Amino acid sequence: MSIQLEKIKELIKLRHEAHMGGGQKKIDSQHAKGKLTARERINLLLDEGSFEEIDTFVLHRSTNFGVDKVKHLGDGVVTGYGTIDGRLVYVFAQDFTVVAGSLGEMLASKIVKIMQLAMQQGAPVIGLNDSGGARIQEGINALQGYGDIFQNNIMASGVIPQISAIFGPCAGGAVYSPALTDFTIMVKGTSYMFLTGPKVVKTVTGEDVTQEQLGGASVHASKSGVTHFVVDNEEEGIRLIRHLFSFIPSNNLEEAPEVECIDPIDRVDDLLNTIIPDQPNKGYNMYDVIGTLVDNGEFLEVHKDYAKNIIVGFARFNGRSVGIVANQPLVMAGALDCNASRKAARFVRFCDAFNIPLVTLVDVPGFLPGTGQEYSGVIVHGAKLLYAFGEATVPKITITLRKSYGGAYIVMNSKHLRSDVNLAWPSAEIAVMGPSGAVEVIFAKEVAAAENPAEAALQKEEEYRKAFANPYNAASYGFMDDVIEPRNTRFRIIRALEQLRTKKQTIPAKKHDNLPL
Repeated sequence: MSIQLEKIKELIKLRHEAHMGGGQKKIDSQHAKGKLTARERINLLLDEGSFEEIDTFVLHRSTNFGVDKVKHLGDGVVTGYGTIDGRLVYVFAQDFTVVAGSLGEMLASKIVKIMQLAMQQGAPVIGLNDSGGARIQEGINALQGYGDIFQNNIMASGVIPQISAIFGPCAGGAVYSPALTDFTIMVKGTSYMFLTGPKVVKTVTGEDVTQEQLGGASVHASKSGVTHFVVDNEEEGIRLIRHLFSFIPSNNLEEAPEVECIDPIDRVDDLLNTIIPDQPNKGYNMYDVIGTLVDNGEFLEVHKDYAKNIIVGFARFNGRSVGIVANQPLVMAGALDCNASRKAARFVRFCDAFNIPLVTLVDVPGFLPGTGQEYSGVIVHGAKLLYAFGEATVPKITITLRKSYGGAYIVMNSKHLRSDVNLAWPSAEIAVMGPSGAVEVIFAKEVAAAENPAEAALQKEEEYRKAFANPYNAASYGFMDDVIEPRNTRFRIIRALEQLRTKKQTIPAKKHDNLPL
């Protein structure tokens, strides 16, 4: 055999060795836990045959504590690029079969390399996390590796989309990279995130807690809001990433891809004409409204289990991707609180960064009252949402369905925050406060002195409602561009989006803003 063929044979042997990660035994162990390997995940995520690997033959160079005797080609992470529905993406997948996917100097350098390539090419980065944390034997070099990744997460923020899937452990400093990305996905039962583990918690606080209780998927989906999506298994998570990617552009200079729309733009639904209850304090399901407005009823909700009093997510109108923000009257009457404000603000800022128009559906009685909210900083958290809407320069459309009172009226993308098109249903009540509260303030003495105070109060409420708590008062000042028949809402939104397709709006030159964090 010629020398050239011998070298080719060696290359094939080494590539096969790299593809085996930590070896068949470790691969079997990974499968036994219900987890896929790094390469299996990438193959499912990307279009068939599109993956091009980078740095297959990288090895760590640490010699501490005998770690030099344990070396695997690729050093615990698979990196490269490929396509999703023909669109370029960069990907890294930590390999738990190699030293538990622990992060060291060279592993980090591989991740940083593809992040920088992604920024140069204007393509998203998708990280599939499954790691035991920092490689302790590498000491400060491991910490340097994390720091380099975090810095690149920060530089890429708002430039290219960053998506993190947590397909195993993600603990200690490792959690900050997913936290810096745009969307995080966790798997029930097999993934967890926390800064300090159960043993440290027990030592420091005396609290007994399991990994699942401390940082499992359900905890971060419903309590902390750290994760945006929860799935039952990795295959579902990978399908979700592909679906999410279809709604967003590849970078901040592009538009999200448009798809052919077979749903008539002038489709009407009489359900909307009757969905608002006659009783002002009775709820209705905002999901029903969203479902009938968007193309084919398709809505990809973000943060579904967190702060359920507000709904955010992606949909399409006439094939064009939009971000939807909507109050949910069935939860806390749709009132805004700390968590809802943070949730919506983050989503609004993502949409604005990546040129995705915003459609806001308003039914908000105000901010949730009480010491719990005030002590938790509802003023600052509410200001985040106010700031996000006011800063956004993408096309912004607001539909007021029913209540829109006080400061919450302004915060929910009002005309005063540079909303482009503001429409109202005839049932809209836009005022400083609701009729009953207003009567208590304005007509307190008059009602108290009446022969029948209850009847007098109702009379004054109706008087106030006619004067202020309706859409026509706001429309008379141009703060509502039109009052529309509810069943025509879909058509009016699509028309508005078409009108705003070439919108250009700028903000004053600045180094950066000072968001009320």
